[in-house]
Amino acid sequence: MRELIRRRWLFFLMVCGVGLAMRLLFIHFPRAWDDDADVYAELGRNLLRHGIYGFADDDVISPSLIRLPGYPLLLGFAQILFHTYWVKAVLLLQVVADLGGCFLLAAFTRRHVGERAALIAFALGALCPFTAAYAATVLTESLSIFAVMLAVYAFGLFFSPKDGPARDGMSAQSTRGLLLLSAAAALAMLLRPDGALVLLSAGAGLLVYLRKDRLRTVMLFGLLSVLPLVPWAARNWHTFHVVQPLAPRHVNDPGEPVNLGFYRWMRTWSVDLSNTGQVFWQVGTNPISPADVPARAYDSAAQRERTLELLAEYNLTNSLNPELDAKFAALAAERIRNHPLHYYVVMPLWRVADMWLRPRTEALDMDVFWWNFNDHPAESILAIELGLVNFVYVAGALLAFLQRRVPFAIFCGGYLLLRCALLGTMENSEPRYTLEGFPIVIVCAAVTYAAWFAGRSGARSGPAPRAGS
Repeated sequence: MRELIRRRWLFFLMVCGVGLAMRLLFIHFPRAWDDDADVYAELGRNLLRHGIYGFADDDVISPSLIRLPGYPLLLGFAQILFHTYWVKAVLLLQVVADLGGCFLLAAFTRRHVGERAALIAFALGALCPFTAAYAATVLTESLSIFAVMLAVYAFGLFFSPKDGPARDGMSAQSTRGLLLLSAAAALAMLLRPDGALVLLSAGAGLLVYLRKDRLRTVMLFGLLSVLPLVPWAARNWHTFHVVQPLAPRHVNDPGEPVNLGFYRWMRTWSVDLSNTGQVFWQVGTNPISPADVPARAYDSAAQRERTLELLAEYNLTNSLNPELDAKFAALAAERIRNHPLHYYVVMPLWRVADMWLRPRTEALDMDVFWWNFNDHPAESILAIELGLVNFVYVAGALLAFLQRRVPFAIFCGGYLLLRCALLGTMENSEPRYTLEGFPIVIVCAAVTYAAWFAGRSGARSGPAPRAGS
């Protein structure tokens, strides 16, 4: 990779410069502040200043486990070290990590596909507006994306043929790769609970591609990956007497009520970000307008009336008590009983497709109703352009899998399939949840477009090479 950078230094300099400028512009013109950023910042601040990982209420700090400690610790140290400039410091760190991860993806692609694909992978990563936007946002997405980038690089390093194929025995280089892969999995899990997908997909890849010492290597990888989580799990057991090595799915501390019935009802009809914003995010704070619940939430006129009655009961207090939540659970059970295939297959696939293909307007803080041209024609045109850019990435990656050109397809495809399976179960559809899959999407799309360019030149210079491992 160093030799490639030396020979193509002008390409890397220009692409990196444009990518850096893009990210600095996102920092200079920030999107709306996310409430989750305050949550992470308070957790880190209270831990480092008061020794309690929790939230303050009337000068009393109560312990919490609703967020993993990786990102709060980063924000806490940034607040101590940089004071009023801590936000800028965190964002600049994320910009460096995001661009540095692009070099890691290029190195993986160079090693296991080819030089042309490596250059394309670097360009696709550095110039991706969606990952760049989150590098300029105080949320876990950017560093979670970097963790996947590091995992992809480390997996490729482990199986690098440079000093002997690792699948025939552990070399010094493959040992470094295994340590980096474990660090990437640990970082992913310390940032977000879905970071466990890195552990699962990498472990499956090691089992498939290794020829010797499979179980021992996978067990070592798993042990090294989960070790950093042991203090967190021990703290949760000591403080709350629960086994919680990650973080709860529904962001609740032990003993707090969870609206499982309402969430299950939402999964019978919720598909896109507008449903999340107009209904899911309103629960507990604002009324829910019946006009924001689409027709697919009803199977009959009678069911529509029941639904409107439940919404009216909620709107009296803007809260869900156990009795009302049970009524939503009964309504959800009826809908699932009437249409089980719709609930278990159609709706999950619809949600996943929407998250992958919808114009990522939330990344640029644009109107979620991007298709309303009369309200904002310029934003609607930009949203369509963003949708086309997103399609270039996703379609390129899909073609690489269909044409069987993806290096280490069990690892790469396994991670994407696991993420899609997880996203299909969520009631709060948000396109940003697919971003952790973009490092693999970038590599796979680069494989497709490199083969396409090789095919075009192959008409004059011979057949195009086929990527793969």
